[in-house]
Amino acid sequence: MSYPFFTRNKIIVAVALTLLAGAGYYWIKNKETSPESYKTQAVDRGDIIQNVSANGALSPVVLVNVGTQVSGTVNKLHIDFNDHVQSGQILAELDPSLFQAQVAQDQANLMNMQSNLKLTKIKEQRSRTLLEKGFVSATDTDQAIQAREAAQAQVAMAQAQLDRNRTNLRYTIIRSPISGVVVARNIDLGQTVAASFQTPTLFQIAQDLRQMQIDTSIAEADVGLVKIGQPVKFTVDAFPDQNFSGTVKQIRLNPAILQNVVTYNVVVVVDNADGKLLPGMTAHVQINIGQHTDVLRVPNAALRFKPKSDDEVKSTGNKKKKGATVYMLNENGQPSMITLKTGVTDNTMTEVLSGEVKAGDKLVTREINGDKKKEGNFKLRAF
Repeated sequence: MSYPFFTRNKIIVAVALTLLAGAGYYWIKNKETSPESYKTQAVDRGDIIQNVSANGALSPVVLVNVGTQVSGTVNKLHIDFNDHVQSGQILAELDPSLFQAQVAQDQANLMNMQSNLKLTKIKEQRSRTLLEKGFVSATDTDQAIQAREAAQAQVAMAQAQLDRNRTNLRYTIIRSPISGVVVARNIDLGQTVAASFQTPTLFQIAQDLRQMQIDTSIAEADVGLVKIGQPVKFTVDAFPDQNFSGTVKQIRLNPAILQNVVTYNVVVVVDNADGKLLPGMTAHVQINIGQHTDVLRVPNAALRFKPKSDDEVKSTGNKKKKGATVYMLNENGQPSMITLKTGVTDNTMTEVLSGEVKAGDKLVTREINGDKKKEGNFKLRAF
């Protein structure tokens, strides 16, 4: 039985395709079980900077709240936001009419008391003269002396009342206590302010925005590592690509307790000579608590890696030995466990104090064989 020429060619092509498909399947299966099933990263030498992370808000070193000691209606405003002011400069004026009337009343009352004092002094002198001549008794003279002393007390009281109301009149002119920049203005023209038990804040003045500070909250587990004078790096959302620097200035002893979490306020002083940083900006702070140079480093991903089956792991050391574990591929392409003693970390790399690793050794960081098998379950088959 003979087949046409084209039919034989079709059979040969079909057989060849079948053989190629089988060879491809075999190659893929072998590739999935090859040493390339594990992702590795080399051990190296370098620097490790250990940091404590925190968030805080930028604020001026000296921020003064300017209030008022008397009540009244805002009559004049002399400054606005972001204005530079000098110590003693007038910021605002309250309506002085009521205080001026009170001062005038006190002045008239004082004049009346002084006139009464003058009369009592004359009566006292006359009584003393008559006492010497025997025309009045000593009791009358004593009463004249007492009337003069009472008149003197009334004059002093009237003078004190006048001084008090003059001071209140001066308080209607609100002046800056320091030289600086007006950060906030909380009043408007025509607004009534009331000075009662709590002094209202009319203005906020920052003494010098070239020096600022960050108030950060450090957890009690990390605050023992923070020391005064340690360098600080931080970023702000307004300039995410720029790193700013500062120094730890103060570790405040007063703890803050919220839901049984204890934190401490660590103050960082910042140089703001260029004026880029503004009050209230959120700072993402990294406090440098230690730096080790030219040390043997392993990637943290290798320290976190654990094989799926412990039966496939051949240990090169004692498994009961305490310490961190990493895995290196042996000659069969399988991970072998190595125990290390580690030091400081920067959350990316960790210092190796002792262990059977050296620079250039490749440690397993991730198993990719299982991922490929999972992907194979979703492949479409040709019919």
